[in-house]
Amino acid sequence: MRLFGRILATFAALSLIVQPVAAQSILRDAETEALLDDMAAPLIRAAGLEPGNVEIVLVGDDSINAFVAGGQAVYIHSGLLEAADSADEVQGVIAHELGHITGGHVINSSGATNAGRISILSLLLAAAAAAAGAGDAAMGVMMAGQRAALGKYLAFSRVQESAADAAGAQYLSDAGISGRGSLAFFGKLQNLEFRYGYRQDDEQTFERTHPLSGDRIATLRESYSKDPAWEKPVDRDLQARFERVKAKLAGYVQEPAQTLREYPVTDTSAAARYARAYAYHKDAQVDRSLIETRALLAGDPDNPYYLELEGQVLLESGRPEDALAPLRRATALTGNQPLIAATFGHALIATEDSANHAEAEQVLRAAVSRDRRNPFAWYQLGVIHAAQGDMPRARLASAEQQVMSGRFTEALRSATAAENGLLEGSPDWLRAQDIAMQARAELERARKRK
Repeated sequence: MRLFGRILATFAALSLIVQPVAAQSILRDAETEALLDDMAAPLIRAAGLEPGNVEIVLVGDDSINAFVAGGQAVYIHSGLLEAADSADEVQGVIAHELGHITGGHVINSSGATNAGRISILSLLLAAAAAAAGAGDAAMGVMMAGQRAALGKYLAFSRVQESAADAAGAQYLSDAGISGRGSLAFFGKLQNLEFRYGYRQDDEQTFERTHPLSGDRIATLRESYSKDPAWEKPVDRDLQARFERVKAKLAGYVQEPAQTLREYPVTDTSAAARYARAYAYHKDAQVDRSLIETRALLAGDPDNPYYLELEGQVLLESGRPEDALAPLRRATALTGNQPLIAATFGHALIATEDSANHAEAEQVLRAAVSRDRRNPFAWYQLGVIHAAQGDMPRARLASAEQQVMSGRFTEALRSATAAENGLLEGSPDWLRAQDIAMQARAELERARKRK
């Protein structure tokens, strides 16, 4: 029985190898999301999809990666944005990932299914050998089965990657975007392969999920160089926006000292000032952060994201009253962009002036109506309802926040309390029921897994 238990554990480990990792943090920023949506829109249309139905999601991870995991969503690691030098490099990656979506590579996972069948077969053979008393033979059969399963899965994955490369190249062409950025990014991947010692021998090729970058570059270069868009210049506006977002991300995720080395004070470009403003704010150097921010606004006074930054620095430095004007203007300029509106609502509440509560409720209700997946906005709305004495809606807002955060026991408790206090049959009452049902289902699934 002990040997059979070890075999089962080994099989479970293999199943973890071939399954995608789902639990990662999502980074949300209004400016970054607007940029990624604009970069992706022509490619999404070229792929025959609707831009409003495809999400580009930024994952907080410093590795150079992008992936799809079911549905119409492309996940891009923050490390990939940091490694890219141009907007069209990122567009090349997005085009490739759209190739996975249109190819049904997540849904049509026959390669993984075949791998599983081989593993199960080897498990049964190993169990038979163990029952016959041949323990060493059992483990040998199991290990051989594992390797066969993994090889089958990885070979299938390499076929999918090549298909996505071809589809991505077509989408870039149809969107009128040069493939030079795509090739430049594959060049970066190739340099990483050289750095980490990948060779194109049988053993290492067997163990790879992706074709070697050198092979991909050779294949794609032939296709891209013949395309009418090959000589098309980079979109300067898109590139400038990309450089600002990349600098902003650096200021947000890096240690301030590193950011200030990369963007020294001698660099007075908008991107450099952006990075330093975030670095100084992160380092609690409020005055320096505001100097950089106001220099940005002097050059572009109607930029809503610079106004958002000024309001954020003031708010998080304990000056919510001063933060109201720039945040109110940023909210108006973006047509009540939900993430910016949520920060504005937070500033209104932080003034601790009840005269601001009505505006805060209006702003936050508008924010969650346009973007229900914002736990921070729901929390702030709950604070307003509680301050107004509307505890059923305060509990409902808490339930919304808790269910999105995976706190299903708390969500069930809050939703039940909200349901008991709301008018039966009202939209809020029905929503409380929905959340309670969702929380119960998730808790039941967790119980069964245990």
